[in-house]
Amino acid sequence: MLRIIDARTGEPVDAAPARRGLTRVEVHAPGSDLTNLRVLLVADLLVRALELGGTPVWALLTGGHRQAELRADATALGIRPFEDSPDVGAGLGEAQIVHVTVEGGTAPDGVRIAVAPVETPGSATSVGETAGSGLPVGEAAKSGPPGGRPAEPDPQARESTKSTPPSGRSGEPGLSGGESAGSGLSGGWSGDSGLSGGESAGSGLSGEPGLPGGWSGEPGLSGGRSGEPGLPGGESAGSGLPAGEPAASNPPGGQSVGSGPLGGVDPAVLRLALLARHHSAPVRLEADVLGEAQATLARWRGAVARWARRPSRPVPDDVRRRLRDAWDDDLDVPRVLDVLRGVENEPDLPDGARFETYAYADRLLGLELTRDLGAPS
Repeated sequence: MLRIIDARTGEPVDAAPARRGLTRVEVHAPGSDLTNLRVLLVADLLVRALELGGTPVWALLTGGHRQAELRADATALGIRPFEDSPDVGAGLGEAQIVHVTVEGGTAPDGVRIAVAPVETPGSATSVGETAGSGLPVGEAAKSGPPGGRPAEPDPQARESTKSTPPSGRSGEPGLSGGESAGSGLSGGWSGDSGLSGGESAGSGLSGEPGLPGGWSGEPGLSGGRSGEPGLPGGESAGSGLPAGEPAASNPPGGQSVGSGPLGGVDPAVLRLALLARHHSAPVRLEADVLGEAQATLARWRGAVARWARRPSRPVPDDVRRRLRDAWDDDLDVPRVLDVLRGVENEPDLPDGARFETYAYADRLLGLELTRDLGAPS
């Protein structure tokens, strides 16, 4: 049974105290920066874990004036849609209501999951938000100076900026195919539980100041194409394009990710980087953290594609138990990832069992680990 730590008391509580009883998950995310996106990601994990255990869930989002931007980035990150939170009053007779909010945030009384912030190196400001402004990095306040008159430009400043190209422009590489193979499940809603398979979009995002280590919308950083994960150093495998030259092709299906706080990072890589830390611990999105997530995701997708060519074998009982024990223990996703690393390196495990294990765990993780099935070796 899934147990979570109630942030009000520090004590574990049952996320679904009544078997098969409805649980309402209500997200409180007033902004659109990466900290608020992480809040929504943790709620997505909670919904997936509850549904894997057979619990029906009503998922709601209480957002602020930047809710549209938050929803767009959430879709890119493979987060399932949440309903707008109405004035629910007594609700629908839920057995449990769980509020998911940023650490130190406000929420109605009830069981609460507090999500630690996302930070940039050397700053306590959340990635994607300018300190004190409440606006994402790269977005200026729209109101003018007091008195309603436009500010006079400083001639010196004007001269110094003449040779500086405007930021926020970049090529838009294609998006990932977004289909999960192997279990007969599409990359959208998966299996009997109706879980999101975690659509992954290619980067296509402009560079934003304040992002770590040059992860700023350069082609080759995104893994966005099936069978061709991006390479560190700004060059895409097989593309022959140097860093800084955008791909000429348009995204398939007309989809693209907006210039929100994702800041040019492949959404699937960002999702894994955020999952690698427990939600109670802050995340520092330094270049080496994102690089490790990118390498791990590319390696696992390639391995899963190879294992899929071998005869299928069931998930070993002890492996399934360890996976469930991990995510039932306050959504301990880092422990889930550790189990997968062990399965990857276990010499006596059949490849078919490795494949089924990764496909099973991906119902929680939403990383599209089976995306590269059928891609050229």
